[in-house]
Amino acid sequence: MNLDLPIDENSSVPKYIQVVKAIKSLISAEILQYGDKIPSINSLSTEYYLSRDTVEKAYTILKKQGIIQSVRGKGYYISHNSDLSKFRILLLFNKLSAYKKEIYNSLVTQLEDRAEIVFQVYHCEYALFKKILEQQKEIFDYYIIMPHFKKDSEEKALDLIRKLPKEKLILLDQQLEEIERNFGSVYQDFKQDIYQALTQLKTKLSKYRKLILVFPFHANYPYPEDILLGFKKFAVEEGFEFQIISEIGPDLNLKEEEAYVIIEESDLVNLIKKARQATNLEIGKNLGILSYNETPLKEVLQKGITVMSTDFSAMGKLCAKMILNKEGRNIKNEFQVIVRESL
Repeated sequence: MNLDLPIDENSSVPKYIQVVKAIKSLISAEILQYGDKIPSINSLSTEYYLSRDTVEKAYTILKKQGIIQSVRGKGYYISHNSDLSKFRILLLFNKLSAYKKEIYNSLVTQLEDRAEIVFQVYHCEYALFKKILEQQKEIFDYYIIMPHFKKDSEEKALDLIRKLPKEKLILLDQQLEEIERNFGSVYQDFKQDIYQALTQLKTKLSKYRKLILVFPFHANYPYPEDILLGFKKFAVEEGFEFQIISEIGPDLNLKEEEAYVIIEESDLVNLIKKARQATNLEIGKNLGILSYNETPLKEVLQKGITVMSTDFSAMGKLCAKMILNKEGRNIKNEFQVIVRESL
């Protein structure tokens, strides 16, 4: 049968993707129905002046999505056993954590039954990231990526991201200036967020002589170095003595009138242990603690740990809304300070 596919020679969308979308549209419009036979690869190639590889690639995607099937010796038939109204999404996180789980849960909840999500974790490793994309490419409506990579592989990873269809790309947690005209992003401004949080806490911090940022330089999962820049900017502008260390190690000597900004929970635990062992220190009185990222435990630990945190649940919801509304945007996620007894 003649499918009357709207193939646009001047479109930036690859022709095989145009074929996929056109056949899906015909099914949604009920022009093509379950069991209908569609042209062979050679026939479609000849009719629309497409290369055989282009049509074969489109049919392979449709087969993977369960929309068509091939019957040996007879040809291709519509067999859509998946809901075509569902978005197919590849979701790539750099690591697993309680915060990432919150993003995932809110994204899935907001999308309800409108999406089929393939979830992968690449552990900030370029090689694994590349392998996942090679295995999963060309079959998704959206690629949602949390782009945090080890320093020595950032450029290579960016090159891979640039090759993805920009109209399908959503970045979470970190905005990449090097990636232009992607569909959308929900991001943290790490430098500005910590700067504004510390500014908001300036009165609380003023009773401390020295600010110490514990930045895990050697962690398996690297943190954005913009955090360092925002911290330094505040300390210099406000005239605080400051120091940046990589961990709360066994040899660290805590002193009175110091305030610690903690990123990793293991350092938070070690700091509290050390403070309890010191007879001259009292958290919130002459030793301050400010921690990154809210958790239920920090609300009750040590009569409450002051935190600065992005709204992880909101990040997932905003991403889902962009997809459901088919309206891409670049949104800075909300960042908040929760003051408790540790400062």
